[in-house]
Amino acid sequence: MALGSSIAGLFGRSPIKPLQAHYGKVHECTARLADFFRAVTAGDWDQATALQQDIARLENEADELKKEFRLNLPKSLFLPMPRTDLLDMVSMQDRVANRAKDIAGLMLGRKMSIPPSMAADMADYLDITIAASAQTNTAINELDELVETGFGGREVKLIETMIDELDRLERQSDEQQIRIRAALFALESELPPVDVMFLYKIIDYIGDLADRAEKVGGFLHMLLAR
Repeated sequence: MALGSSIAGLFGRSPIKPLQAHYGKVHECTARLADFFRAVTAGDWDQATALQQDIARLENEADELKKEFRLNLPKSLFLPMPRTDLLDMVSMQDRVANRAKDIAGLMLGRKMSIPPSMAADMADYLDITIAASAQTNTAINELDELVETGFGGREVKLIETMIDELDRLERQSDEQQIRIRAALFALESELPPVDVMFLYKIIDYIGDLADRAEKVGGFLHMLLAR
């Protein structure tokens, strides 16, 4: 079944299911970075190439779901939240997958090597970022229950707790980024300057991925406040 007909069939009376389907694809793309990073660290460029292609495919599928969401979002249907908010949210979700694709593309394109003394901390840093995306996915998957309860009751408290955990993960990502940048600074004199420049860029990209996932959660929080 084509992506378009698939997501159109999800709409029914509510846009929540296709919104959830979109972030599910976004998170699938993001989670693939863990295996990709392991392949890069091991210097297995054949495996890294295959995984980068998989990440690019998933990002393209997420992009198609975003386009179909926009095309199929009814104008006349009674929506549980403003139409513009839904369109903004799916765009925000899509930016998470875009950044995952950027990370894999840059690391593969330059066949980047991670200094051995930094590899474990970088893996932990990426794991925190993927955990932030997973937490966002979990919160979004509660959205249909929230709508059914009229944005009230235990569902609100549950999503608020999830968003608090997402904020904690994002702060943890920021703290890990500071440690890794300090470690790289200490190694700068031992590495080619161009390699150092691109390592800083990847460190920033991974942090930005966590920021983008956290912003999707922040958007959910804003919807609760309304």
